[in-house]
Amino acid sequence: MYSILLSAGWPIWPLLIISIIGLAIVLERSWYLRQIHIFPKGCLETAFSLCNQLLKENKPSDAQISDLANFSPASPLLSCVLKEKLNGSSSEAALEELQAVAQMTWFKLDRYLGILATIATIAPLLGLFGTVVGMIEIFGSQGAISGAGSPQQLAHGISVALYNTAFGLLIAIPALAAWRGLKAIANQRQRECEEFTRQLFKKLYPASPQ
Repeated sequence: MYSILLSAGWPIWPLLIISIIGLAIVLERSWYLRQIHIFPKGCLETAFSLCNQLLKENKPSDAQISDLANFSPASPLLSCVLKEKLNGSSSEAALEELQAVAQMTWFKLDRYLGILATIATIAPLLGLFGTVVGMIEIFGSQGAISGAGSPQQLAHGISVALYNTAFGLLIAIPALAAWRGLKAIANQRQRECEEFTRQLFKKLYPASPQ
C-alpha cells in the first residue's frame, strides 16, 4: 500500500486525508442515527407517563422533565412539550417554543452530512488534479520535450495520473452512497421525532389544530 502511495505522488495525500475524514463521519453518523440511540428503551414510556401525570393533575417535578431532556437526542422535543404544559403555556406559545427546539434537533441529526457531501463532490476533482500533475510530469521535463525522456520519468508520470484518478473515484463513489443513505436515515429519524412529538402534543393540547 505504501508503494502505491509513493507511485501516486504527492497529490494523493489530500485524497487520503479527506478519505479518513469521510470514513470518520460515516462511522460517527451510523452510530448516532441508530434508532436505539435516538429513542432508547424507556424514553417514550417515560415521556407519556409524565404526560399522564400532568393530565391527572399529579404534576411531575421540573427535575423529572429535565432528566427526560437529557435522555436522548430526541427527548428535548418531548420534554419541551411537557415543560410548556407544566408552565401553563398556551398551545400557540408551546408550539412556537417546540419549533425552536426542533430546529436544534434537526441540526444535530444532519450534522457533518454536508461535509460528507462535499467530500463526494471534491474527491473526483482532486483526482483530476492529480491526473493533470501526472501529465505535467510527463510532458514538462526537458527530456520529454526533446523526445529523449527516460522511461522511469514517463512511468512515474503515468502512475501519478492514473492512481489519482482511481483514488478520486474510489473515494467519491462510496462517499456519495453513504451520504444518500445517511441522509435518508436522518430524514426517517426526523419523521419519527415529529410523529411522537405530535402524539404527545395532541394529548396535552387536545383543542389545538396541531
